[in-house]
This record gives sequence, structure tokens and C-alpha cells, in this order.
Amino acid sequence: MTRKAKTINKKPDVVLIGAGIMSATLGIMLKEFQPDLTIEVFERLDYVAGESSDAWNNAGTGHSALCELNYTPELEDGSIDCKKAIMIDESFETSRQFWAFLVEKNIVQSPESFIRSIPHMSFVWGEENVTYLRKRHAALTKYHPFKGMQYSESHAKLKEWMPIVMEGRDPSQHVAATKMDIGTDVNFGALTRALLDYLDGLNGVNIHLHHEVIDIERKDDEKKWTIEVKNLNTNEETEVESKFVFIGAGGGSLHLLEKSDIPEGKGFGGFPVSGQWLKCINPEVINAHHAKVYGKASVGAPPMSVPHLDSRMIDGEKALLFGPYAGFSTKFLKNGSYFDLPTSIKWSNLIPMISAGLDNIPLTKYLIHEVMQSEEAKLEALRNFIPTAKMEDWQLEIAGQRVQVIKKDNEHGGVLEFGTEVVSAADGSLAALLGASPGASTSVSIMLNVIKKCFPEKVKSNEWQLKIKQMIPWYGCSLVDNPELCDQVRAWTTQVLKLENK
Repeated sequence: MTRKAKTINKKPDVVLIGAGIMSATLGIMLKEFQPDLTIEVFERLDYVAGESSDAWNNAGTGHSALCELNYTPELEDGSIDCKKAIMIDESFETSRQFWAFLVEKNIVQSPESFIRSIPHMSFVWGEENVTYLRKRHAALTKYHPFKGMQYSESHAKLKEWMPIVMEGRDPSQHVAATKMDIGTDVNFGALTRALLDYLDGLNGVNIHLHHEVIDIERKDDEKKWTIEVKNLNTNEETEVESKFVFIGAGGGSLHLLEKSDIPEGKGFGGFPVSGQWLKCINPEVINAHHAKVYGKASVGAPPMSVPHLDSRMIDGEKALLFGPYAGFSTKFLKNGSYFDLPTSIKWSNLIPMISAGLDNIPLTKYLIHEVMQSEEAKLEALRNFIPTAKMEDWQLEIAGQRVQVIKKDNEHGGVLEFGTEVVSAADGSLAALLGASPGASTSVSIMLNVIKKCFPEKVKSNEWQLKIKQMIPWYGCSLVDNPELCDQVRAWTTQVLKLENK
């Protein structure tokens, strides 16, 4: 949808910075809660969902902990920690409920445009990894949401599940895999565009592309924020006053949080991780694989760089990706500047940044080594998953940029965290989202937490509580503790989202 340039409302109730899945989700929720709210959305690119929400940039689609091994670490005593996997799975089920609401209300007209069914598999080789996967399967299947998970070490069975992964493989290699048929593939770029198209048509909402927020500061009375916005087409600058600001600018959020100067934002830093894909260009290979197959990360690799062979539907066409190959860049955004990292260092985060940097020298070396990898080395990694892979069937594609959170830590001075962090002002007038994985897949839960933090009194009202139940019918109900409810919720979202009923 082509968006006409709109006049900027200089005194909106809400300003959303960044036209990605987070801002789109929050904008829809706020308008559902309070239809008369006025909202201005500012995006520095000239198109929406251009950074982390875009399908080619997003390292994972439909993260629900069914196959991602980094969500189930092995503890020192040899047991498997399932807590994070359970939390992420429940958060994804929350997202599915919200998306089903959007479809039923015709906010999103075609669920097939952004979500489809596809098996989620984990695949490992070698005695140690096979033992781990066997234990993981036993641990997870104790919980009802994971009951349908199949496990096999049979080459014949695995060839049924993923033919091109097993073709040409050494028959003596000890391998194992798990398979969950209820997995999904989510195109967050398509979903974001659908949500913003809907928002763009509502009264009181204006979406401004190619507009960059260059400064954020408190008004003198501290009850409002002044946001300075630059039109990148005309270089004209405009001041906007708002009672609430959400910074959902991906890797650009840290700089804007620093400009806001809220005490709660002091001490946060960012560690950028870049990435690349191998994108299949041979239709025969693309059509021979139908699954998301996740492996185990290399020693020293960041969690978001878990290698996977990933079938996706992008812009109506089936695609096949392998990767991501991690790398290091000082950019905070794919369309950012190499000065992003150095200019993010302030006196308030200097010690955390230095401490985390010293603690993660091996990670930095690993990332730089990955950047220097030859094409042959990349092909060798791919052949762990497709033994018969040929380089002429694949081409390199630049993935999105991730900025991991660095925060103060009393013991180390600073610690690098792999996850997402909502940082909000004490009075709830500003919130910023930092970090990455699992990100988009849990966007609904994350945005509900933003609303709880920033609108605490309104959330407690009967009106807003009723609306939450309309948007997410079983919000707050544990699907782990209630097997019948888990089945009921999944059956409803499967039907509404037109997924395969496994």
C-alpha cells in the first residue's frame, strides 16, 4: 500500500518510533483500548518493516521453543533446564491468540499472508549431542505443550522427515532428531505491513516514513516529551510534544534511549552482531525440503547464530535459507552507520561496556573469524545439514543486524545478555525495547508488559481488562498446568489462522 505524506500532528497522545512489529503491535493494542488516542509513527527508512521485522533479516520466524536448542540448556548436573522453553512457548501461544483476534476482527484479512504450518525439527550428530537431544526430548515431553514431540535416531525415519538432510550422509554417523508437526512459519514483515496498513486508515493515526527522530527530551514540566523529527526528504525539522513515547527502533533504540536521559536508561550498552544467510536459488532443492531444522550452535557462538535450514514463505514464494553465519560490525542497524557502536559509549555505560567487552573477548574473536570465513568454509557448514550441497545452488544474503543488551552488574561491572529488555521511565511516560531474540515471536507478550508498566492504572480498570480478554481470550491462564485448555486454545487458533490440524 502506498502511503501519502501526512501532516504531522504536533501534539499527539502517543509517539511510536520505528515501523516494525513492536510498534505495529503496540499501536493496534492502544487503539483497541482507547479508540480516540492520537498516534504518530516515525520511521527513518522509506518503507515499513525494513530492519529486524523483514523476512530476509529475521534470524528466526515462529520461535516457539519447539526446536531451538539454546532455550533448553544442559545444567552442570546433566539435567535439562526447560524453564525458558516453557515461557517462550506460552508467549508464542499468546501471540497466536492475538493474531486470531486480528483475523476474526478483519484487521488482518488473510492469515495465509503471514502464517502457515510447517514442522519444527531439531537435528544433531555425534554421541554427546545425541545424548543431549534424547534427554531434552524426555524432559520437554513431560509438559503437555510438548507432548506431540517425536524422537528418532533412525536414519530411515529421519530420511522420511527431511530427505535432503539425510541424502548422501554417512550411514555410520550417529544422528538424532525431534519433530513437532504443530510448528509454524511466520512472516513478520508481512504481518507488520498488514497492521500498519490498518492503523494508517484509522482516525488519529499518522505514519511518517523517511522521518528520523534526532532528539528526545523532557518538557520543563516533566509531563510531556519533546521529540525532534527530521524529514529526510526535505531536511525540514519538526518538534512534536507527546505524553507517551515508545522507542521500538531495533538497533537504533539504544541511542534514542540515551538521548531521553532517563535515569532508568543509565548503564545500558549494546553489543552488535551481524549475520549472513546462504539463500537457495535452485527451485528443485527449495521444493525438496519442508521444515525448520535447527542444530546446535558452535562453541563460542552467540545464541541467535544457531545454524538452521529454514523453509519459509516470503512474498508468496517458497524460500530456503541456511545460517545465519554470525559476524561483527560496529553498525547497530543494517542501514546504520559504522559509528553506531563508538557513539553509543557514554560515561554512564563505560564500565559495563568495558567489563562486558573484556569478558567476551572470545566471542568477539569468534565473530571476526566468522566474518573472514571463505565461501568454502560456509559451504562446509551447510554440508553438515545437506551433505550433497553445491555452491552454485546458493548465494550469500546479508541478514539483519542484532544489538545484544549490555547492562550493569554488581559482580562483573557489566554483563552481556541475550534476550529482550524493556526499559521504562518511572512515571511510565517513555519505554524503550532493547535486545533481540526471541523478539518478534513474543511481541504480543512484550507489548502487554510495556502497557502494564506504562499504563498501570488503566490496565487495572474493568474496561481495559475486558478488552485484554477480547484480544487474548485466555490471557494469564497457564497452558502448561491445564492440558485441556492448551488443546482448546491451540484448536481455536489453528482454525482461525487456517493452519493444518495435526
